[in-house]
Amino acid sequence: MNKTISINLGGFFFHIDEDAYQKLTRYFDAVRRSLDPEGREEIIKDIESRIAELFQEKLKNENQVISLVEVDEVIAIMGQPEDYRIDEEPTYHSKSNYSSSNYSSKTRRLYRDRDNSILGGVAAGLGHYFNIDPLWVRVLFIISPFISFGTSLLIYLVLWILIPEAVTTSQKLEMRGEPINISNIEKKVKEGIGEISDKINNLDHEKITNTAKSGANQIATTIGDIFLAIFKAIGKIIGVFIILFAAGSLLGILIFSVIMIFSSSLPEHFIFNHYDVPFEFTVPLWIQGFLMLLSIGIPMLFLLILGLKLLVTNMRPIGNYFKYSLLAIWIVSIIAITYLGIQQVTEKSIEGRVEQKQEIVIQPTDTLYIKMKYNDFFTKHIDDRTSKKYTHDENNNEVIFSNDVRLHLMRTEEATPYIQVAKTANGKSHTDAKKFAEKINYHFEIQGNNINLDNFFTTDFENKFRDQEVHIYLYLPKGIIIYPDETVSHYLSSWNSEINIYYGDENNYYQLVDKELECLTCPNEEEENDTINENLTIKLNNKELKINVDENHLDIQTK
Repeated sequence: MNKTISINLGGFFFHIDEDAYQKLTRYFDAVRRSLDPEGREEIIKDIESRIAELFQEKLKNENQVISLVEVDEVIAIMGQPEDYRIDEEPTYHSKSNYSSSNYSSKTRRLYRDRDNSILGGVAAGLGHYFNIDPLWVRVLFIISPFISFGTSLLIYLVLWILIPEAVTTSQKLEMRGEPINISNIEKKVKEGIGEISDKINNLDHEKITNTAKSGANQIATTIGDIFLAIFKAIGKIIGVFIILFAAGSLLGILIFSVIMIFSSSLPEHFIFNHYDVPFEFTVPLWIQGFLMLLSIGIPMLFLLILGLKLLVTNMRPIGNYFKYSLLAIWIVSIIAITYLGIQQVTEKSIEGRVEQKQEIVIQPTDTLYIKMKYNDFFTKHIDDRTSKKYTHDENNNEVIFSNDVRLHLMRTEEATPYIQVAKTANGKSHTDAKKFAEKINYHFEIQGNNINLDNFFTTDFENKFRDQEVHIYLYLPKGIIIYPDETVSHYLSSWNSEINIYYGDENNYYQLVDKELECLTCPNEEEENDTINENLTIKLNNKELKINVDENHLDIQTK
C-alpha cells in the first residue's frame, strides 16, 4: 500500500498517494523547464490553481486520496509541456494531442471583467459570456431604466453582487471560453506582461518627447484625480445610505418575522394570532413569517453587502458557495410564496350566496317606517363604521364584526312589500362559499309597519375574513309611502338599486309614483328662497348713500 502525502496546491489541501505525487512533481518540473523565465512563477501559480480546481471536481469527498488515475486525467486535460511551443509556432493547435478539447474548449463561465470595466465589469462580463460586443450590453443597461422604471438598475446591482470577478488567469480564460491549459495560461500571462511593458515604454517615451506638455498633462491629471475623488466620495455616500436602508429593513423584517414565527407561543389574544395576514387560511403563521424573512431578508442582505463594498474598497468578497446557496434559497422562497399566494386567491375565488325572504303585512294606506339599529356593545354610535374587525361578543366568544351592510330600494309588481336579505361570502368552491355565507349572523325585525334593521353582522372567528357582506333588498309596490329616518343615510346604496334617495334627504315621507319616489314633505326650492327686501344707509365722505334692494332691482340714492 502506497504512502499518503498531504499537499497544498493552489490554496487547497489534498491527500495524494506517493506514486501520484511523484508523477505530479515531475509534471510540474517539466512545465517549469519548458517556460521562459519571464512570468514563469505567475504561470506556474495559475497552472497549480487550475489543477487544484480539476482535482476538486474529481474528488467525491475531502478524505478521498488522489491516485495515478486522477493525475493522468488532469495531465491529459492540461496537456504535456512539449505539446506547446507558442514562441515560434502559430499552428501549435494542430500539433497538440491533448484530450481537453472535448472537456472545456467552448465552455464559458460568467465573470465580471474588471480589466475592461467602466463601473463594475458586469457589462463586459456579459459581453464575453454571450460573445457580443460589451458596448451593446452597456447601451442596453443605459436605455432600459427608462423602459423598466428602474428595475434594470436593481438587476445590475444584483448581478454586481452575485457575479464573481475574474481574478486569476484560469478565470479569465473561462470567461472567454478558451481551454484552460498550459499553452493558453502561458499566452495570457505573457500578454499581461507585454501590456505592462508597453505601458512602461509608452510612459518613458511620453516623458522624453512631451516634456513641454508636462504642465498641461499634470493639470489634466489633477482634474481627473479630483473628479475621481468626487465619484469615490459619492459612491461612499451612496454606500452609507444603502447600508442604513438595508440594515434597517433587515432588522425590521427580522423582528416582524420572529414575532410571526413564534406567535403560537404568545398569549392567546395577542394580535398576531388573529390578524388577517396573507395565506392565513392555508398555512400556519410561523411558515408565513419564515418565508417572509427569506424572500425579503436575503435581498436586503445582498444590498447590505453591496453597500459595504462601496464603502470598503478592499473588502474580502463572500464565497460563491454562500452566494449561490442564498440565491437558491431565495428562489425557492419566492416560488413557495407564489404558490401559496395562488392557493390563497383560490380560497376566495368563488362567491356563495344565501337569501332570506319575508313579506311585510301592512295596509295599503299604512306608512312604512325604516330604521337601522346598532349594538352599543360593539360600537358607540350608529355612524361608527368598521369594515371588519376581530372582537368578542357579550358572551366573550371570539367573533368577526362588520358594518358591510347595504340597503337597496327596489320596485315590485306585487301588492304588498317584502324584504329579502342576501348574505354573501367567498370560498374555494360554490359549496364552500355558501357554507361560509350561511354562518353569517344577521338580525332584523318587522313590527307592524316598522322595519328595524341591524347595521352590522357577526360570524365566528374560525370562519376568518372571506369578504362577507349583507345586502338588504326592500321591494316596494306602487303607491306605498315610506319614511326612512336619518339612521339609514350611511347604508342606503345607489348601486344595484332601482330607487334612490339622496344623502341628507332622509327624515322625509316618500311615495312611490310610477318608477320614482316622490318626496311629500321636502321643502320646495321657491320656499327656501326668502323674499329679498333690504334698505341700507351708508355715509361716505360726508355724503349719505341709500341702497334699496328688493327681488326685482337695486336702487342707490345720494344726499
